[in-house]
Parts: sequence; structure tokens; C-alpha cells
Amino acid sequence: MRVDELHRLATQAGGHDARDQESGMLRITSASRFLPVALLARRFAAGVLITVTLGACTMTAVANAPSAEPLDQAGPEAVENKIDQLMARYAGNGPGASLLVVRAGEPPIRRAYGMADVENAMPVTAATNFRLASVSKQFTAASTLLLAQDGRLSLDDPARNWLPELPTANAGVTIRHLLTHGSGLIDYEDELPDDLAHQVHDADVLAILSRQDSTYFPPGGDFQYSNSGYALLALIVERVSGQSYPAFLQERIFRPLGMTGTLAYVEGGPAISHRAYGYGLMDGAWVRTDQSSTSAVLGDGGIYSSIEDLEKWNAALSDDRLLSDQSRALAFAPAVSTHDPAVHYGLGWYVGKDRVWHSGETIGFRNVLVRYPKQGLAVVILSNRNDPEPMETTLAIAALFQQ
Repeated sequence: MRVDELHRLATQAGGHDARDQESGMLRITSASRFLPVALLARRFAAGVLITVTLGACTMTAVANAPSAEPLDQAGPEAVENKIDQLMARYAGNGPGASLLVVRAGEPPIRRAYGMADVENAMPVTAATNFRLASVSKQFTAASTLLLAQDGRLSLDDPARNWLPELPTANAGVTIRHLLTHGSGLIDYEDELPDDLAHQVHDADVLAILSRQDSTYFPPGGDFQYSNSGYALLALIVERVSGQSYPAFLQERIFRPLGMTGTLAYVEGGPAISHRAYGYGLMDGAWVRTDQSSTSAVLGDGGIYSSIEDLEKWNAALSDDRLLSDQSRALAFAPAVSTHDPAVHYGLGWYVGKDRVWHSGETIGFRNVLVRYPKQGLAVVILSNRNDPEPMETTLAIAALFQQ
């Protein structure tokens, strides 16, 4: 795909972080900087490469995705047929995707395509757990808001209150700045050596940042998507709560909502049930690219979940069973302007005119969760492949149900 096409799609999606937008030898950042990376040397260093033939699965550029219009008075079968047409690129013997459509007062639509584990011919189901990548950020933000509800922290607390290891250059950075990508923190990934042969963790991110006595801009002075900020938020959750970040998520979010398959994955910890493995298309063959050197960082992208569990999460975002009315209003409010005048960022969510969303793209996975709160509509695509980019398909499916 051309550089200008990748840039267009990133802008349409509201901007993403450098790690999430890796595709081939290109990275896209929220500041529209294009940086070459040694993908195979650095990002695959911690993973195992397994080559798989493409088989019956065909690929097309996302720009060629089928368009969609509202289906007036169409029956369920016609709607599902149209959805299957839009999702056809995920069907077959290659890595696949799961789809969830939630509509107010209507039964949910759940669809599954392709393989969760290509080598063992394990198909994707509604229970398949995908690595969410940056879709995880909404859970990190929710964890922070829960602690604020408890009165255990304030969003306007300096981050150094909880992370005194941060340098003096970060003295003005607040928790709110971390949540809204307004901190100006250095991107920890830019400080990793190209030949890194092990995985880094959230604590390693803090150690890296503690040595960076500078920022991209004064806190609150601009917007730059920051994985660093969300890694620090996970550490703040740990220090405030006295629990590990995965344990806090289980106790305060996943278990209360019945999200039994969802977890922040830690090697040596609980296994991922119904796991999807990530793949990349290289020279016409699917290659398993499930883990990278940054896959163990939890706060910015380390959660695995399924459309079954995200259906429960989506329901909880509509009432006060988890987050208070005030907390939800903060999460979905346009807190800061991005570099797209039509798109703002809230707390863990991009905010547009009629929808809120987040995408998550990392080595072997591409995901999107889009909500239209006033219409009671949500569309989720989770995929275990590096192509196609799912935002355009997600919006086309949402358009089938627009009034």
C-alpha cells in the first residue's frame, strides 16, 4: 500500500501510535511522521516465524472495500448476507476475524470468519480472544477513573506523585495529561535498540523515561499519541491500588461484568483461552507474527478479549453498573483536539461528531471498536492479521444500520 494511502487511512481513523501502525517497513504517528523501522530485526525478535501458504484467502487493499448503504426494511438474512460480503476478505483458510454488531432493542449480530490458528486449522468463533492492542487503552482509562471514583487519586495529580522516578522535565505532567495524550512524553519505542532480543514491560518503560530529561512539548501544549503515557497509567493503577494491573482489571472490571475470557496477558500467568494467533502477509504467504519486543507492555495494548466479552463491556458503557455517570461523561467528552479538526480525544477514546471509537493495530492484529451512543449502535471487528485495515469495513457495516 502506498505511503499516502496509509496516511489517509490513519487520519480517517483518528491517528494511531507508532507501534500500532507498523505495516511492512513503515510507521505512522499521530504527528504524521513517517519512520523506517527494522521490522524483522526488532519486532519479530521475541516471536517465532512460521510460514503458511495463502490458500483460499485472497487480499485486496482496504480502499477497495465494498461500500454500504442503509438496508431499508431488509430482513435479517439480507442484512447478514450484506455483512458477509463486506467481511469476505477475512473468510477462508487464512487468519480471520470476528464481528459484533449491537443495536438498541435488537438481537446482537455475531459473525466469525477464517482461522484463529492457521497451522492447526482452528476456526475463529465468537469466543476467540484477540490481542486488542490499543483498544486496551479504554480499559486502562477506566481503571484510572475507577480509582478516581474511589477518591484514591485525582486526575489532576502530578504523575510524579505516584511515579517519583520520572525526571524533573515531567514535573508538570498530570494523570489527565497521560490519559489525553497531552503529556509530551518521549516515545519509549524510539529509545529501544534495533537489535533488542527480549520483551520490555511497563516497568521498563518507566526506567527508560526516567533517563529522558526532556519532553516533545510542555505538558498540555499539544497532542501526540503516547504509548508511554498509558504504560505509566498501568503502573499508577498498581501503586495506588496495591495490586498488579492484571489483578486489578480482573477484580474491578472483568469479573464484575462477566468477561470471563478477557485478561491482560502475562507470560507465565493464566493462559489465554480460545486464543487467536497473529499473522502477517509476506511475499504471498501468511507468517505467524504473534509477539514483538513490546507485546508485554500491558497498559498501552496488552489485553486479550473476544466479541462475546466486548458485548458485555459495551453494555456497561451505557449505564452506571461500572463507571459513574460523571466518569463516563469524562471518558467520552472531547478533552483535547487532535491534529484532525474533526476529531478529539477523550479519556481512552477518540471522539467525533456522532461516534466514539478506538482502533488497535500491532504485529499480527488489527481491531476496531466504534460506538454511536445516541443510536445505541456499536460495531466491533477483531482480526488476527496485518491486512486489511478494518476501519473502513467497520464504518461500512455501521452504515447498514444508520437512520
